[in-house]
Amino acid sequence: MLRTFLQLRKMSSTLIPQVKDVDIDPSGVFKYILIKVTSPNSDGQLEDKLIVRGYAECPYHSDINDKVTGELQQLKASKAIRDWRSKVLGGGRINHDAEAKDIKVYGYSQGYGKADHQLTVDILKKQYPDYNVGFSDEGY
Repeated sequence: MLRTFLQLRKMSSTLIPQVKDVDIDPSGVFKYILIKVTSPNSDGQLEDKLIVRGYAECPYHSDINDKVTGELQQLKASKAIRDWRSKVLGGGRINHDAEAKDIKVYGYSQGYGKADHQLTVDILKKQYPDYNVGFSDEGY
């Protein structure tokens, strides 16, 4: 019984499974960032996870990063995790047409540079398997 409690306690201190791979607006055109989140797992080994975040309410890529950082801080404050760090790997724009089941990734961030759109597309395809998801290196 004590061992099970300790195992559950260890699992709850791991960030990576608690963070969604994708959190983007349900439709529209908006800026996005690709972020690498790093946190220790239950064995103390560092784990990385790439996540995609994009919201029309955020006029700048840095606003998206601020929002994500705040959410991760809340997880840490709730003692759901021990520690974490994140790094923005770049940004761009997403055109999400939910009705047509189509997502286009393109452009770049003036502050963070261009994200690896292929990585972003790969992550989005897992979240939206029945969508046409692609990218272009054209446009801003």
